[in-house]
Amino acid sequence: MKILFIHADYIEYEVKEKAIERAEEAERKKDGMEEALVAFISVEEEDEWHGKAVEEIKNVAEMLNTRNILLYPYAHLSSNLASPQKAMEILHAIEKELKEEYNVKHAPFGWYKAFKISCKGHPLAELSRQVECKKEEEEKEEVKSEWYILTPDGELIEAEKFDFTGYEGLRKFYEYEAFGSRKVDKQPAHIKLMVEHELVDYEPGSDYGNMRWYPKGYLIKRLLEEKVEEMCLSLGAMEVETPIMYDVNHPALSKYIKKFPARQYRVKADKGKELFLRFAACFGQYLMAKDMIISYRNLPLRLFELARSFRKEQHGEVVGIKRLRAFTMPDMHTICKDEEQALQEFRRQFMLSLEWAKIIEIEGEIAIRFVRDFFEKHRDFAIELVKAWGKPVLVEMWDKRYFYFVMKFEINMNDSVGKAFALSTVQIDVENPKSFDITYIDENNEKKYPYLLHASISGGIDRCVCALLEKEALKMQKGEKASLPFWLSPTQVRLIPVSEEYIKDCRKLAEKIKARVDIDDRDASVSKKIREAEKEWVPIIIVYGEKEKQGVFSPRYRFKCDNKEVTIEQLNGIIEEKMRGYPFRPLPLPMMLSMRAKFR
Repeated sequence: MKILFIHADYIEYEVKEKAIERAEEAERKKDGMEEALVAFISVEEEDEWHGKAVEEIKNVAEMLNTRNILLYPYAHLSSNLASPQKAMEILHAIEKELKEEYNVKHAPFGWYKAFKISCKGHPLAELSRQVECKKEEEEKEEVKSEWYILTPDGELIEAEKFDFTGYEGLRKFYEYEAFGSRKVDKQPAHIKLMVEHELVDYEPGSDYGNMRWYPKGYLIKRLLEEKVEEMCLSLGAMEVETPIMYDVNHPALSKYIKKFPARQYRVKADKGKELFLRFAACFGQYLMAKDMIISYRNLPLRLFELARSFRKEQHGEVVGIKRLRAFTMPDMHTICKDEEQALQEFRRQFMLSLEWAKIIEIEGEIAIRFVRDFFEKHRDFAIELVKAWGKPVLVEMWDKRYFYFVMKFEINMNDSVGKAFALSTVQIDVENPKSFDITYIDENNEKKYPYLLHASISGGIDRCVCALLEKEALKMQKGEKASLPFWLSPTQVRLIPVSEEYIKDCRKLAEKIKARVDIDDRDASVSKKIREAEKEWVPIIIVYGEKEKQGVFSPRYRFKCDNKEVTIEQLNGIIEEKMRGYPFRPLPLPMMLSMRAKFR
């Protein structure tokens, strides 16, 4: 916060016209004060509390021996201003506290004003201050949590006393969650892989954590999006689209965004309006649900969106595609009649998340987080979830509710440098329906607040790509072959002609193979072409020569397959089995490798 102090013989001001759309009501068009300390104040974006500002104003008032104080909102002291709503709240809080000891007035916020002031001109009559207005630690609500391991047979064991033998991944995950730092000190393995495979890279022309996706990476990303979209729609979700930016001062949103002040990208709009880029699809779906007419007969009601979202994460935590400032989050919100229905939906979406983990071939570790009294009430339900997972999970237990949810779960992945990140999640929200006035009509024709579930069955799509690469990096560290799931491999079959005369035959064969097929027609040795195909993790490689003209092929598989020799029909049968239940997109690059440009 920046403050310019003027010790004045008098100040007079006159309200002219609105400077912002939501200017506060001006009770008097003209006003002023004599023998006063005038504090011209700019509230800044980082300001979150008023205590230090009050202390500084009091110190100056005592030094000047004045009991009269006029607070004058003055945006011109800073280029890093807080939102109008936040600024008004802090200025009113300053005024309220000062009024306990001083005669205080304030000039109305959000107006153009003409003013006259007479400065006394002594050595202390003009002063300036920059005040750090962070919330005092003792004023912040403290919520304690404890760590446990919950086993499939129902034992809840303090994490420090649990025997992690045979559960090394769970041990690493617990240590990271309880004691680790999100600060990046080593580069995770997926960064090298994503660049080497020409999937995705940093974009120097944008903000840090906003990436460029190359054709192969974009293909993988889109296939993942299509699959999770299909899963959510099959659950009965209704797909919607909502805006990516919202008014900072919207009555229902201002309280919500205060909980996440560091995550926001801010945008200046017309007439002083300030917007923030969404960091989840929650806002649009909340506001949509608020305006809907919902009967208990419609419940559970699910809204789904493939949401492009933005979080201004701390620079030291943004790394590769694990933690980004711009990402795609499949976001689903489920409106439930009561706690029982919320638990039923939670179970259904939990099981769908486990299915997703199998689809992308990720094992991971599960964390379930509870408010303690909710866990005690639903302990059997929690054990049922752990049994479905089939191995112990990490439990974080809060002594009281601080966040909007009473229960949430995540599937987490340990990366190659010992840090964890979350993928799938489901949460039971008991706060936001009231905050956003989301209601339904019950059997007695009365309005009721529902339970609300937040779910991302996959988690961030960018993070799913990260998880795939980190998993393969860990395999390579053990000396195993890396590969992507067949349905996600940019090239599924590569044909390598032994000489130029067989290129035409390879083209004809490619048209018959029901997969993404390319042809290495470059002027290089067959052995080099095979090595490069293996380096690209191509799952099926076929060297084509005179023998193959007879219609029988001897593929090199990157997965377990007993078919050493196959006809085109048998090859398509293997591909069809691998692709069953998965979406398909065509080859993202030219079929002929000689026609491809390099992206790095």
